[in-house]
Amino acid sequence: MSAGARIDRERLFGVWRRIAELSGPVMVEQVSRTLMRTTDIFVTALFSPLAVAAIGLADLYARFPLRIGLGLGTGAIALSGQDTGGEATANRDEAITQALVLGALAGIPFVVFGLALSERAIAILGFWAETDQMAKVASLGGVYLAIVYATSPARHVALIGARALQGTGDTRTPMYVNLASNGLNIALSLVLGLGLLGAPRLEIVGVGLATAAGNIFTAVAFVGLIGAGWTDAGFAWPRQLVIAKQLLVVSTPKVAEGLVATAVEFPFNALLLSFGAEVNAAYQIGRRVFQQVTSPLSRALNIASSILVGQALGEGDPTGARYNGWATAAFGLVTVGTLGVGLAIFGEQLAGLFTDDPATLPAAAGFAITYGLTAPFTVLYVTLAGALQGGSDTRTPLLARASGQIGFYFGFSYLGGVGRPRRDDDGRTGHRREGPGRRVRG
Repeated sequence: MSAGARIDRERLFGVWRRIAELSGPVMVEQVSRTLMRTTDIFVTALFSPLAVAAIGLADLYARFPLRIGLGLGTGAIALSGQDTGGEATANRDEAITQALVLGALAGIPFVVFGLALSERAIAILGFWAETDQMAKVASLGGVYLAIVYATSPARHVALIGARALQGTGDTRTPMYVNLASNGLNIALSLVLGLGLLGAPRLEIVGVGLATAAGNIFTAVAFVGLIGAGWTDAGFAWPRQLVIAKQLLVVSTPKVAEGLVATAVEFPFNALLLSFGAEVNAAYQIGRRVFQQVTSPLSRALNIASSILVGQALGEGDPTGARYNGWATAAFGLVTVGTLGVGLAIFGEQLAGLFTDDPATLPAAAGFAITYGLTAPFTVLYVTLAGALQGGSDTRTPLLARASGQIGFYFGFSYLGGVGRPRRDDDGRTGHRREGPGRRVRG
């Protein structure tokens, strides 16, 4: 082997070791986060498939504050990473402060919406579904959504605070905070949802209260740690409007990317509901299996890629930043790609942990297997998007995700599930159509 090849291998493995150091704590944190959401689905599945559909549809709306928090967090991690690499700590602290303030303010409209319109918002998704089923789903989901939306400002602060610290290279503090928060959430979901340890059995309301408590705990912890000086980052009185402008310029495309992905979920879930609430519940289960198995590492690699690229650019090394981005993508293909293969093989068994309902399990297994097969492509997008975002380019990931979500996720699903040609009994070619409450004939 040539000396050049040895050097390249040593360089690659060196970057991979750094990726493992940065992503390890984030992955642990994300495992606990996805385990918390998995617990919510598991507990809810003990009630009924309609309850699973209700929490799944409510989570569609809950993704709006999530997307805004992640978008502002992307701006915070980009500026925090670049300023840390360039040793501009005063600008970094002001950027973190402004991001947290913007996030808290952006959460207020969701509080109002949740209190006034949560049940109606969910009911509108079931205009194709069977009426009695959808009324029950809307009632259950509406209460859950109102509770979760009430803590939207705290959710924003929690997301931004974690990513701001990760941008400085500190991935352990967010891990500790989120481990404690997610552990609290899991415990409360079990206790309040199922009525354990003498607590009242609140079912889906208890699951919502657990999520709200976790959001508030995380936000208070991050603000307290940063304000008390227990982290490298600190607070600084906002004085420079140019920093707020930089945050919004970097964050807005990321917010738009997330909102597009969430917006496409609405017609997609309405499409699933047209086949019955059980099919929608199957999708929620299949998606949850995928997220539990592959998402923690994928999300960790997204953040590690942003950190490595951002800090390299802050040090004035664009060539190194590019190499770090591609090295992270290769690491993701090797690791997450392998997990995806395992998910495709054991998808039915994993889905069976959530339900044995004969109308739900086969479809849930199909969704899980499909997600497993696409895992290598998903992680390639996630890692490269993180690399670009670390360099303040959030527009390219927006275009990539929007085209994929609109063109394939919903567009292909609609054409394949409802709009594909079929042959009528008399031999004529038509299109599959389905009215409210009717199942499609084969």
